[in-house]
Amino acid sequence: MEHDAWFFIGVFVFIFLIWIATGGPTHPISFTGPSLAQPQELGGGTYLQFPRAPFAIGSTYVTLPGSSNGKSTYTLSNSGMPGTSPQTDVPPPIYGIYFGIPSPYRNMVSLNNYVSSASSTDEYVELSVAQNASASVTITKWALESEATGNAEIIPRGTAVPTSGIVNAESDIVLSPGDRAIISTGPSPVGASFRENKCIGYFSSFQKFSPPLPQNCPSPSDELLASYGTPYIHDPSCIDYTNTLSRCEVLTSKVTKINRTCENFLENTLTYNGCVRNHKSDVNFNGNTWRIYLGRVDKKGKTVPMWRTKHEVVKLLDDRGKTVGQFTY
Repeated sequence: MEHDAWFFIGVFVFIFLIWIATGGPTHPISFTGPSLAQPQELGGGTYLQFPRAPFAIGSTYVTLPGSSNGKSTYTLSNSGMPGTSPQTDVPPPIYGIYFGIPSPYRNMVSLNNYVSSASSTDEYVELSVAQNASASVTITKWALESEATGNAEIIPRGTAVPTSGIVNAESDIVLSPGDRAIISTGPSPVGASFRENKCIGYFSSFQKFSPPLPQNCPSPSDELLASYGTPYIHDPSCIDYTNTLSRCEVLTSKVTKINRTCENFLENTLTYNGCVRNHKSDVNFNGNTWRIYLGRVDKKGKTVPMWRTKHEVVKLLDDRGKTVGQFTY
């Protein structure tokens, strides 16, 4: 038995020496995967080779076989399996800034990839809630942040249906699926953030808004028909004058060609508060856009820009400081 053992040891040593003499670990075959001869050419000819793993241990992506440029990849989820979960797939750094901890709202709320009129008094950004979102989203106490400058502002509360001429009560801003928000850097022209509605265009008669408010108020002729009181056909001068007015246009000066009844109609009905009073129960009264104002002003009341004109990283954070979205320009 002892002689047999030494015989086998000698055979292994002989094979090892031959392997070393033919190249050993540096031989090309050491870098190929296992192979299988094609069925019609067993014992010789061309072989099929199983690819070696194209990714290193600990890497977060897999390059698909046949993709030499690295574009065909799958991101690995926390389980180490290919996936596309928004909670695990973190975008690459931009300008050296990391995305941060993804918010659970990341694929529900989108931040548009631009700042309108950056570094001006009219600058604003937009965000929107996906039409197919499963629930409404409260964005009050979320934050917009400039990674380039460190500027940051908290999204405030707002008034769903503002009333002109008074201090309006405010509540948390809630966006429903399909809603959007235009978030302006400066102060509100009406003193509060608000939701657009059927009558909101009347505010444009006295204040400037960027972007402009929609002019979808009820037409003056329809309002005349519904609210004049006595049969308005008896007042042709009022009919003629009303037909010269545009939607959302407010009477700003005294008109000599109309009587007092017509003047009362114009002053009480063709105004923002009058429109709200008459139409707040309409099914299409509320719009799907909020106008939100961050109120960044200096001691003179002048808007202090939030964003740089270029080389900027805009980030949206939820109320727990997790990243909902970001973009650069």
